[in-house]
Amino acid sequence: MAKPEKKSDKPAVQVVAQNRAASYNYHILEKLEAGMVLHGTEVKALREGKANIRDAYAEVRSTGVWLMNCHISQYLPGGPFNHEPLGARKLLLHKAEIHKLLGKTERKGMTLIPLRIYFRDGIAKCEIALAQGKKLWDRRQAEREKEAKREADEAIYRSRRR
Repeated sequence: MAKPEKKSDKPAVQVVAQNRAASYNYHILEKLEAGMVLHGTEVKALREGKANIRDAYAEVRSTGVWLMNCHISQYLPGGPFNHEPLGARKLLLHKAEIHKLLGKTERKGMTLIPLRIYFRDGIAKCEIALAQGKKLWDRRQAEREKEAKREADEAIYRSRRR
């Protein structure tokens, strides 16, 4: 007789860090999920939620894709075996994806930015996006559109309540 499978109390995806300013500062063109090469103390610090990817970016090199300027705080009980908080971390992607990203990031104005770091079924993942920087007037236009949509939604809501 087979045992019934237990459902875990934890959600399958546990978000550690998000880059909320990414959609404000960039046009998001394409999203990819990449694995991360991490040391033990980095994983423990991520599980505590001690990561900041606001100023982080990804760089395509000949050896692969690297996450730069991502701050993962040191794990306090790690002692002398702790990691470097701002060290470069390798992202795991298929070779075809790396070559595609290499071609796309060489174009003017294109960059790779991390959107979020999360654990999926206990494995650390990083969602990166191919993005193009917004100009100041783009940001203003997006803000106007967002405000107009909010006002329209409120008007519809009020008209339905009557």
